[in-house]
Amino acid sequence: MWRKSKFPTRPGHDTLEGVGQTGLLVAVFVLLAATAFGAYRKATDGKVRSVSGSISHLHEPGKITLLQFSSAFCAPCRATRVVCAEVARTTPGVAHLEIDAESQLDTVRALRIRRTPTVLIIAPGGEIVGRAEGALTLAQVRTAIGAVHA
Repeated sequence: MWRKSKFPTRPGHDTLEGVGQTGLLVAVFVLLAATAFGAYRKATDGKVRSVSGSISHLHEPGKITLLQFSSAFCAPCRATRVVCAEVARTTPGVAHLEIDAESQLDTVRALRIRRTPTVLIIAPGGEIVGRAEGALTLAQVRTAIGAVHA
């Protein structure tokens, strides 16, 4: 219902009653949706999951390869790069390769890379045995490498 505002406004402008409730409902909905999305991302980020497939040209033969897809302005990509490089440096038989996702769009599409960083764990024979999206910890990478060795 339209009514005249009790507060001085521009002449002839009225306010709508009930807009406060609608705004509150929209705010609550947005907060719930953002919370649900945040919980989903927290549950899935950095988790290595088993996948199958083969990739012959993007790994170092005879080594377990951590194939990282990154982008230029991605802060988690820098942290993941440090973790993967450290694992490759300290673990015999492990290599780390990084690909700029923006410059390799055909590869990104073929491998269904949806976000950066994404790390594919490739067995020495070229089979993709794991995939992780989001920032990884040293422990997560070492556990994934251990599963390939087993």
